[in-house]
This record gives sequence, structure tokens and C-alpha cells, in this order.
Amino acid sequence: METVDGPLRLMAVHAHPDDESSKGAATMARYVREGVEVLVVTCTGGERGSILNPAMDRPEVLARMPELRREEMARAREILGVDQAWLGFVDSGLPEGDPPPPLPEGCFALQPLEVAAAPLVALVRSFRPHVMTTYDEHGGYPHPDHIRTHEISVEAFEAAADPARYPDAGPAWEVAKLYYDATFTPAKVLALHEALLAEGFESPYGDWITRAQERQEAGAAEGNATPEPATTRVPCAEYFGLRNEALLAHATQIDPNGRWFSVPLELQQRVWPTEDFRLASARVATDLPEDDLFAGLRVGSVA
Repeated sequence: METVDGPLRLMAVHAHPDDESSKGAATMARYVREGVEVLVVTCTGGERGSILNPAMDRPEVLARMPELRREEMARAREILGVDQAWLGFVDSGLPEGDPPPPLPEGCFALQPLEVAAAPLVALVRSFRPHVMTTYDEHGGYPHPDHIRTHEISVEAFEAAADPARYPDAGPAWEVAKLYYDATFTPAKVLALHEALLAEGFESPYGDWITRAQERQEAGAAEGNATPEPATTRVPCAEYFGLRNEALLAHATQIDPNGRWFSVPLELQQRVWPTEDFRLASARVATDLPEDDLFAGLRVGSVA
């Protein structure tokens, strides 16, 4: 693929409203303000999301959950400055219990792959992004909708370029690069944890680090590979405040007194001033590590 002479386009594929604000939001805000066209794709309406903000945990809020999630998404979209599209699937919910209950009939995670991917392929071909971002094969965490989001994103990245596949979805388009969000890498969490303790703050990450170390040790004992590190760190610290505003717009999901806001903004900006991604696939030459999702695509770069 040649370098791009014209507006660059980024598509970020997410499972539920609020995911766009917790994963890569400052990066998107930066790129929008640099003239990049950014489209957030939200696979489900988040109808089965739990109310995670105690101040919103009221029966009348729960009764309006589908409507509220769309209203919250509209506010977050405006704050970040992005465009947004709904794929229209129904939230699968997060099954809990031992054994977990079956997923609800008709939900997103139970859709056949080609059914779930078809509207995303159509969006890729109409929006024509140069870069896509989504979750890794584990979904970032094992929510069935996050895993399905990964699967349809990979399917769309590959299939949108092939005119023989999904022939009713519009003219073929080849996306140059696919990235996985690497929002909370072990290195980042440890750096924030140590910085908080060094400055006399309590850290919310102690238990998280212990569990992560236990999982890593168990995985090593079973011969499983450790998670691959981020390849691309996008400087965007000046947009962390906008990211926080977008998060707070999702009032049913985000507790303003919760972990998201327990690290002072100035400390975050100083200790870890980037949002991080892992390059999963590229059809353009680029040198790793990167500091730009569009590395290799901008005019003047070597491709």
C-alpha cells in the first residue's frame, strides 16, 4: 500500500458503549484534533451492562438502561469529537457463576461469525479506514462480547479486501494496519503503582499486580506464552482530561470515586504519557517500536 495523500481515517471497534472511552480515547481525541477522521464502531447497545456507579443504582435507571446507554454514548462521542456507528447487536451480558449460565438467545456472542461480521465489513468498505483498532484474542478480558468483537474485527480486516467475500457489502477496501488495544499492560500498571507509593499515595493496583503475577507464573508452569508487549505507544497525555470527561459521560458504568480516577492526572501524564497498542497485522512497511498508528502511511514516510 502507498502512503496516503489526503485525510487519514481510523476505525476503532468496541463491544459496548463506554469501551471506547476506556480504551484508546485520548489517542482518538488527539487524532481528531489533528484532522484524522475517526469512526467508533459499537457492536452492541450495552443493554445488559451492570450499573457500576452506586449513585445510579436505582430501579428507574435500570428500567431505562438501553435508552440511557445510547444517551451516554452520544455525550461521550461529542466530547471526544469522533463519529460513531452502531452494529445493532444485543449485549450478551457477562455470565457469572460456577458453572456460568448459558448466554441469552439471540445475543451478539451467539451470532454466526459471518452474520456478526457482515455489517462491520460493510462499514469498513464504506468508511475505508487506513487503520483499525480492536481487542486481542482474549478480548482484553474474557467477556463474550469482547471476544466476539475481536473475531469479527479480524474477519472484517481480512474479508473487506477480498471482493469475492461479502459481495453485497460494497466495493473491496484494504485496511493497511490492524492493532490490538494494550490499555493496561503489566509494565504500565507497575509503573503507576510504584509512582503512587513513592509519592505517598495509596495504590489501587496491589491486588491486581499480585493476581497478574500469579497468572503469569501459572501460565509459565503450563507452558503458555506471556502476553506480547505493546509495539506502539502514542503520546497523548494532554488529552487524558478529555478521556476522563468521556468516561464520566457513561454515568451508569463509571463510578467517579472508583479506580479509574484514583491516580492523579498529573502523575499519569508524567509517568505514562502514552496509550499503547500492539500491531497485529500490517500491509505497509513500518519499523517497530512506533509512536504513531499511521507510521508508514503518512506522506513522506518510507512504505
